[in-house]
Amino acid sequence: MSKAAGHLVFETAGGPCGVAWSGAGILRFQLPAADAAAVRRLLLRDGAVAGTGAPPDFVRAAVTAVQRYFSGEAVDFTDVPLDLSAESGTFRTIYAETRRLRWGETTTYGALARAVDAGPEGARLVGQAMARNPVALIIPCHRVLAAGGRVGGFSAPGGAQAKLKMLALEGIGVGPPPSAQRAFGF
Repeated sequence: MSKAAGHLVFETAGGPCGVAWSGAGILRFQLPAADAAAVRRLLLRDGAVAGTGAPPDFVRAAVTAVQRYFSGEAVDFTDVPLDLSAESGTFRTIYAETRRLRWGETTTYGALARAVDAGPEGARLVGQAMARNPVALIIPCHRVLAAGGRVGGFSAPGGAQAKLKMLALEGIGVGPPPSAQRAFGF
């Protein structure tokens, strides 16, 4: 893993977030947590992110984009430079495919696995990659659903409820389809 040049905790309409970067790009992104101290603790949890240098232009631009996202504006993060050097080649391939998902667009673990030719255990591998995603939101793992359009898991603070909130922000409703049968009138 590249050594972090710095990290920053910042406010959004969704709550405090955090970002850490190297000279190559963003290393980690922390989705909103209860408070700034919790964000900092989660961002620094494995000791790999320690720097506190001034954020370069690409980090400032990413922070502004995240703030716009949590204010409900459609944002495209595909141009945000990432440093995924600590990730396996397989995970980097899955992450690259996931980054193709745009605002309001979803896929499933299985469909994503097929898109990257991940083999018979591919959906499970995609699930592992999403759970370990170091830059959630920038790599939009919240847009990857379980089979049948179910929400599936989410390892960020707030779990599946946080995923549902992010999807709702993008106009995506997730849940069982409405019944095709008419209800009794009593």
